[in-house]
Amino acid sequence: MKEVHIVFAGIAIGLFGLAALLGGWCWWRERPSTWFWRLLRAAQLSVLLEMALGGILVALGHHAPQLHLIYGALPVLVSLIAEQLRISAAQMILDARCLESAQAVGELEQGEQRAIVVAIIKREIGVMALAAAVIVVLLARAAGTG
Repeated sequence: MKEVHIVFAGIAIGLFGLAALLGGWCWWRERPSTWFWRLLRAAQLSVLLEMALGGILVALGHHAPQLHLIYGALPVLVSLIAEQLRISAAQMILDARCLESAQAVGELEQGEQRAIVVAIIKREIGVMALAAAVIVVLLARAAGTG
């Protein structure tokens, strides 16, 4: 069972690493990517599975260092905070441009609408790519303390 936990740790680190790289590239190029979001969601799922496996190991009597447990749980907290920032990205962009709602964007010229949408997507991808990079460090640290 411990070997499966180690394999899933490697998978989670790899998926988050790829998501961070792809997200950084998409942010830099200002291009949306469905592959980034799929990769990110797969990485998030992998870390939840990793935590479940770790919980099973603890329930079976395996003792992990406290630091390992903390570093193993922090990625979920980072993901939750990043998701909240991602959700608020659109409102932050609208507020910065003194627009009251998404309906107000519809009244703008086509070019301005596109610029706002690109800015929102860029911010969402940037937040999540940065979170993925932080999670890679946390998971690597968890692996080092395990």
